[in-house]
Amino acid sequence: MQVLLMSTCTVSITLQPATELYVMLLDVGLHTAIQMKKKKKMALKSFTQIMLKSKTFVKKTRSGGIMKIVREHYLRDDIWCGSEVCTECKQEETVLQKDACIESNLCSFAHYLLPDTNIVLSQIDILEDPLIKNVIILQTVLQEVRHRSAPIYKRLKDILHDKEKHFYTFTNEHHRETYIEREQGESANDRNDRAIRISTKWYSDHLNNTPTDKRLKVVLLTNDRGNKEKAEESGLLTYRCKKQDTSVTSVPQDETAVLTSVPQDETNEITSSKVLFPEHLPLSRIQSGIKSGTFQQGTFRASRDNYLEATVFVHGEGDDSTEVLIQGLQNLNRAVHQDLVAVEILPLDQWVAPSSVVLQDEGPKEDDVTEEEEAELKSGPSGAASRKPTGRVVGIIKRNWRPFCGMLFLSQIKEATRHLFTPADRRIPRIRIETRQAATLAGQRIMVAIDGWPKHSRYPNGHFVRSLGSAGDKETETEVLLLEHDVPHQDFSQAVLSFLPKMPWNITEEDMAVREDLRNLTVCSVDPPGCTDIDDALHCRDLPNGNQEVGVHIADVSHFIRPGNAMDLEAANRGTTVYLTGRRIDMVPELLSSNLCSLRSSVERLAFSCIWEINDKAEIVKTRFTKSVINSKASLTYAEAQMRIDDANMNDDTTKSLRGLNRLAKILKKRRIEKGALTLSSPEVRFHIDSETHDPIDLQTKELKETNSMVEEFMLLANISVAQKIYDEFSECALLRKHPAPPPSNYDILNKAAKSKDMVIHTDSAKALADSLDAAQVDGFPYFNTLLRILATRCMMQAVYFCSGMDSDFHHYGLASPIYTHFTSPIRRYSDIIVHRLLAVAIGADSTYPDLMDKHKQSALCNNLNYRHKMAQYAQRASVAYHTQLFFKSRGILNEEGFILFVRKNAIIVLIPKFGLEGTVFFENKDKPSPKLIFNEEAPSLTVEGHSFNMFDKVKVTISLDASNVQHQKIRMSLVEPVISGVSVAPSEPEVKRAKLDR
Repeated sequence: MQVLLMSTCTVSITLQPATELYVMLLDVGLHTAIQMKKKKKMALKSFTQIMLKSKTFVKKTRSGGIMKIVREHYLRDDIWCGSEVCTECKQEETVLQKDACIESNLCSFAHYLLPDTNIVLSQIDILEDPLIKNVIILQTVLQEVRHRSAPIYKRLKDILHDKEKHFYTFTNEHHRETYIEREQGESANDRNDRAIRISTKWYSDHLNNTPTDKRLKVVLLTNDRGNKEKAEESGLLTYRCKKQDTSVTSVPQDETAVLTSVPQDETNEITSSKVLFPEHLPLSRIQSGIKSGTFQQGTFRASRDNYLEATVFVHGEGDDSTEVLIQGLQNLNRAVHQDLVAVEILPLDQWVAPSSVVLQDEGPKEDDVTEEEEAELKSGPSGAASRKPTGRVVGIIKRNWRPFCGMLFLSQIKEATRHLFTPADRRIPRIRIETRQAATLAGQRIMVAIDGWPKHSRYPNGHFVRSLGSAGDKETETEVLLLEHDVPHQDFSQAVLSFLPKMPWNITEEDMAVREDLRNLTVCSVDPPGCTDIDDALHCRDLPNGNQEVGVHIADVSHFIRPGNAMDLEAANRGTTVYLTGRRIDMVPELLSSNLCSLRSSVERLAFSCIWEINDKAEIVKTRFTKSVINSKASLTYAEAQMRIDDANMNDDTTKSLRGLNRLAKILKKRRIEKGALTLSSPEVRFHIDSETHDPIDLQTKELKETNSMVEEFMLLANISVAQKIYDEFSECALLRKHPAPPPSNYDILNKAAKSKDMVIHTDSAKALADSLDAAQVDGFPYFNTLLRILATRCMMQAVYFCSGMDSDFHHYGLASPIYTHFTSPIRRYSDIIVHRLLAVAIGADSTYPDLMDKHKQSALCNNLNYRHKMAQYAQRASVAYHTQLFFKSRGILNEEGFILFVRKNAIIVLIPKFGLEGTVFFENKDKPSPKLIFNEEAPSLTVEGHSFNMFDKVKVTISLDASNVQHQKIRMSLVEPVISGVSVAPSEPEVKRAKLDR
């Protein structure tokens, strides 16, 4: 063996037929040495020249550093051509036939086909045709296809494995005569095109050395005009490939049907990569467009129900804010949920109505544009009245990307390193990542970050961040839930804990000196079962003048959390306590939330009290606020308090206090409703959790009692009283809460639902709406009014915190109150801590500090509180959904009655009152023929095989857990009644057995 070291980093090795050869080659990692070892005869008989080249490049690491990468690349001169006619290669097995004759008017001579990458990507159907045989697939082409489309790569591999097709893979990237290096300034695509031409020429010259009677030609297939011209300049035989009409099912009768020597349609020329999306405009163009009014900027909000639809909320002043509808992949143009985008409003004749079809991105379509689903999205009636301002995304102003939780779905190709990641949030598109540990990550919940979204890619590219644990594990699923909703849930730091009071803690004489001693009052708390963070307590007693004194006593959290320290900053960031099923994420450390601040019974606690003198008509005579010390006489549940009120034999001080509170609360509520306060409804559920397994063992809707309303009325009254006080004292920096009136369009679905029952809902004001809802009754259908109120709830806007100096609209629409704030839950809401501080300054019980009086900082704080409050609500709903899945997983298939809440083009959304559960009944199934569906948008109604479904219709469904998609397990509902042939399913087995017993 002779080894020559060359200055170009190329090692030339002359091989002798010796055993050491294989050891040396395996040591340096030469994959082809294994093939040589398997074919020892070939290796020993031939003289082989191997070249070792070094590929050097730099790569940016995750930590931001630069790493130099050197990879060895081996070149050989003994790689077979694969043709039966070749006499030079000394090959033992051949793939390409010597009589390669395909009927063709263009090529009457024997020939092999050699397609470039774009031909394979765009014409894979043609290559799969039984007529097409004896095709050379270059390694360059195979690698490009693998990186650009996993489904097409798999189809190509299947063709290569089909011996009847005689497709041969030529490893041109490792052949000494066909390997080329990328030239300076040359793009990767141009280098690959040149490599394909070099390999085609090598094949032509190589096969030209065979006897004349056996000589075959090689035909290069390319639709790239530049590549074709350069190939012809090199004397290569080159043809273009027609794009076949996909509607034609018959196969071409000869090769001429798919080959042509001249362009058929220049506009269909395939360039270096298929462009799926328009180019994003540069920021300078966007800014000038916004300034001129050509473009609008707003927040991109993807739809949960339809991945081809989104809205852009264009921010404006007050009622000037609008929503722009975006439909179709190209118009969505690579925007991701919550991105700040620039949109162009389309002409009026291109405006459309929001789609009523439910579409979910189920399959890894790679670079395929879903033409059928796009067509379905746009199909159907779209009356002028229902059309919305419609636009397209022209650019991204600011990305709002974060690490996303989800699961990796492995490529169908075994050796693939590129895979699609499916986020847990359906509003986020799938993300393509590259990883060599896919097998390990399968079945795991992982986090992935987006790196970019090229215009030629159906999905964004990203990278693996970290693993969270096994899918289905409760701890893992809860972690995903918290991360996805951006809920801070890490343990409190030592810096935070250092500001906790030292134990044992007691109320000092200094505390008593500045507080009112109310320990003698009969104070009690009324809360849900298991509540340990008790914020509020109440008392009611008769006064000598015939009036009554009512007190709302709130935990004095601001005494323990002082402005600006680590505990205060952490609480401000968290914003709220988050209540999950079976778990609570505290805003403040547990020592405060469940102990020192909690107004538990039989212990002395610091409080902030709002005390009224109220007459028999529940009119406020006098209001005062004071820092106090209380000693609660009882910590009751709503049910326990209700039993005391209802039990005529109980007449202790606590029960008398509760009865007085309840009587006044009824008057307060009646008066509030008369003023226009809304009484809405939402299907809330309560789980009974197994103490050992922590699995849900029972699920039922929450039952509200009079005592729920009693507590609510006095909390509302306290919040209104405090709101007025802090606004009177600090008109520029009071932290208030408002509920904007919904725009008229929000009520469209409510009006349609009422109209379907020959009713009219007036929505001019909250009072008109409340009166209409009260009057909406249907004989024999008592649940109708509840359904209508549930629907009305969906029409409402979100209530928000705001700073009084930054807004002029204070009105709370739902409560029909001109002013409102949150004062009554400082253990679980940071907004209430700020309100406590403002109130304390207003009554001279505490001193102010700069940030408290800064309206801009207050406004920024409100923005964070609104965000945290919204995400906490979403997290709580997600937790209920997850535990609902666990509940039905252990129950199998159940049969239940429900009511139709919404009607879609291809589905109905059904509410099951027993469980407070909503689910979708789909009428289209990929596995069987679709029934005849007629959707009436105006009614709205859906006719399925002649049977009409309307809102609020009663149906019977089966309920089960669909666990076929581990990532998105969901409650599946199927129609049982009404019975529609080919659509309805049989009831589950237990019900069938019951029916037989009844007979």
